[in-house]
Amino acid sequence: MASANLHTERLELRPVRDEDIDRILEYRNRPEVTRWLLRTEVDPASFRAAWQRAAKDPDDHSRAVVRDGVVIGTVSLDVVDGMGQPGMPTRTEAELGYIFDPAYGGQGYATEAVSAMVAYAFDRLGVRRITAGCFADNLASVRILEKIGMRREQHGVGDSWHAELGWVDGYTYALLAETWHQGTRSGGAGVPRPVRSR
Repeated sequence: MASANLHTERLELRPVRDEDIDRILEYRNRPEVTRWLLRTEVDPASFRAAWQRAAKDPDDHSRAVVRDGVVIGTVSLDVVDGMGQPGMPTRTEAELGYIFDPAYGGQGYATEAVSAMVAYAFDRLGVRRITAGCFADNLASVRILEKIGMRREQHGVGDSWHAELGWVDGYTYALLAETWHQGTRSGGAGVPRPVRSR
């Protein structure tokens, strides 16, 4: 459940509101966006209901990304259990995802917002590891994940079905909290823009 709003230099990241749904669907359903999503079609009523459920889920920290009062994207962050034997700490990992309006592409907004959510997950939620996946051919997504310092842990050869391209390669990325914090101290990859809560 998303709580405090986050603010970066140019963006506000806040919980998704019911009135945001039509705007999100507007860019989410553009062909150049759905081309890289796993769910290429969504029923608007079901989509709205899913966001309403997410708002009540204490492990869902997804946010709408707002620039000058306009929702330009969403970043999803779901806190989950890792893999391990009995006695393992719970809720130590997070799964990351994002969708942005291509009209706002090429200006660093997605990288800025995703960096803010990664910082929030490590610094405020205390997770130790974040994962994200994408089609290998989705170069814009690959660039974002690599810019924020995530490492490619898996290259699945022909492991992902794409409706237009058939069987294609998929990537899985991950980032540990200790790696993120080392990068922020050294000024290397993973340096987030300042994030403030309100």
